[in-house]
Amino acid sequence: MHIPEVGEVETWTDLMEVALPLVSFQTSFLFRSDGTVLTSRSTLRFRDRAEVAASLTASGFVVDPVRDAPDRPGLEMVFVAATGLPSP
Repeated sequence: MHIPEVGEVETWTDLMEVALPLVSFQTSFLFRSDGTVLTSRSTLRFRDRAEVAASLTASGFVVDPVRDAPDRPGLEMVFVAATGLPSP
């Protein structure tokens, strides 16, 4: 990709480790102008449906319903959550 005032930058991501529920990966950025490579390492934690619902409930949300993501059915959950009913 071209970044104004920086030049061409190439990026790629490498999977480092999968130890569910943790997934670690590294994204690298190559600056073509001088050959500098910067890396960013990240770890994501994938929680299951029950964990996410419990966390939302503990934070004062009511969860209903949980749906499949329309573009990723069976692969991603969409939680519809709202705060409790307003006081009268």
